[in-house]
Amino acid sequence: MTERVLPLVVRIERAAPPRRTDALEAAATAVPRLLDHAENAENAENAENAENADEWGEEIAEWQDGRIRKVVRRARGAEWRRALALPGITVTVRTAEVRVHPPVPLDDWPRDLARLQVSGTDLADDAVPPEPDPDDVVLWVNPRLTMTAGKAMAQAGHGAQFAWWGAGEADRAAWRGRGFAVRVRTAGPDRWDALAGSGLPVVRDAGFTEIEPGSATVVADAPWLRAGVPEV
Repeated sequence: MTERVLPLVVRIERAAPPRRTDALEAAATAVPRLLDHAENAENAENAENAENADEWGEEIAEWQDGRIRKVVRRARGAEWRRALALPGITVTVRTAEVRVHPPVPLDDWPRDLARLQVSGTDLADDAVPPEPDPDDVVLWVNPRLTMTAGKAMAQAGHGAQFAWWGAGEADRAAWRGRGFAVRVRTAGPDRWDALAGSGLPVVRDAGFTEIEPGSATVVADAPWLRAGVPEV
């Protein structure tokens, strides 16, 4: 079986970089949108995605049988335009644009993606994001870890995938109706401890970059994931 990785490209223009939370939420939203397009070609948002859904389905199935690894790279100007020319889906969340591409072999990226930089994704927020609503899909980030925006985007993508896997058909339909919107927030230490021990899905990093292997990075929270989980 070919080991595959999911490429996520964030647009970071020098003059107008996105806010960190916007970039994390765009990356997280992109993952269930890609999974949904592959599983339900009839729900594709445009002709390009409908045409490619079956082809992506095979690649995505092979990737999901493995480590669901995700790599975030940055692009600007002509680099971003070249990324747009490749098969994929673009997600815009407020100031952020992220393009997700179908999974590629770990050692055989398309040239226009392979040449993009992984570094340089240090983003910041200019205000504290509001508290999410009870019905939101929320990805809670571990407050005790230091991660670049690119690393955190990949972890948020994992969390969104856990939420997708745990959703039934009705849950997915309702989530689809909201554009697979996701909220990403950094939990306070006490809240994090409660969430991490609650039984909700926890993302644990493989430790390829930035943090120690096995580190708990994100807890996925959604109404359908809370069934049987103590209130936190």
